[in-house]
Amino acid sequence: MKINIYKMKKIRTLLLLILVLNSLITFSQPKIIFDTDIGGDADDLGAIAMLHNYVSRGDCELLAVMCWSDDKYAVPAIDAINRFYLHPNIPIGTRKDGTSTSVTNYNQAIANNFEYKLTYDDVPETVDLYRKILGAATDTSITIITVGPLKNIERLLQSKADKHSKLNGSELISKKVKEFVIMGGKFPKGDDEWNFNGNMPGVTKYVLNNLKVPVVFSGFELGVQIKTGEIFNDIDEETPLYKGFMYFSQHAPWIKDQYKGKILDNSTFDQTAVLYAVNGGVDVLWEKITGGFCEADNKGGNKWVKRENSNHSYLKLIEKPEFMAILIEAIMLNRFDDIIPPEDN
Repeated sequence: MKINIYKMKKIRTLLLLILVLNSLITFSQPKIIFDTDIGGDADDLGAIAMLHNYVSRGDCELLAVMCWSDDKYAVPAIDAINRFYLHPNIPIGTRKDGTSTSVTNYNQAIANNFEYKLTYDDVPETVDLYRKILGAATDTSITIITVGPLKNIERLLQSKADKHSKLNGSELISKKVKEFVIMGGKFPKGDDEWNFNGNMPGVTKYVLNNLKVPVVFSGFELGVQIKTGEIFNDIDEETPLYKGFMYFSQHAPWIKDQYKGKILDNSTFDQTAVLYAVNGGVDVLWEKITGGFCEADNKGGNKWVKRENSNHSYLKLIEKPEFMAILIEAIMLNRFDDIIPPEDN
């Protein structure tokens, strides 16, 4: 992909600015737990690639990957991705409700092409791993990014005291979590968004009504504007990004009719949540809308209700989608030097 000099210089300036702003605000690396429904949409794969590249740069700590998906190959795929990026010891937890398989899911394509050692039976249940990590964490130190349905979080909220902590789930979250970054819903109003539905009526409503820590939403309307993926046609084929996005382009129900032998651009929902969680970017990339509460219904819908002293906010894009796409692609591909070179000649 060719980018004109003006665009590249603007992206460099934006990334430098958000990096500086983030360093002024956080004073330390974000400590992140990533909760994903990997396999159905390629944005989860792109988001995990971003996190691994951030970890390699020392920009964040990835404490665990929690899996909502019941796909048989989800844990093997996550383990394969962790190993590919040379972070094999990042813990994985999974929802223990049994497994299934789907020909439209790209997890098996990744598992078939890259080394993995862990399966569904080898990893702990998500709530146990959440409680273990949170129980050992310092107060208000953890950022939890969710990019799938919220069943794992509902179960964590409802969990009881155990060997990891004397606190119940709600108390443990309130004590240890700094912020939730939730990719889900549509703002200011939307109907039947997948992450707020997940074929699990009432889960999102329960979670949002019971979280007492700050929650930042990156909604459907934000990520749908930002298209990435075609650039992966020009990368090494022996990478999870290539294998996953290619399989997704061939098989995803809403995109396969456009497939003509090459990876297709796709909406960038989950990557926006990761970008905000690590780099911030408020007033540079997006505005943070406050003064309200995300009220969820039981069918995947939501609306923004004005409310004072709320702990909810959502991101509203203020930068052009084409610049966001270039920025996110650079982070997914670990091409930071392309946008922040040692010297700008």
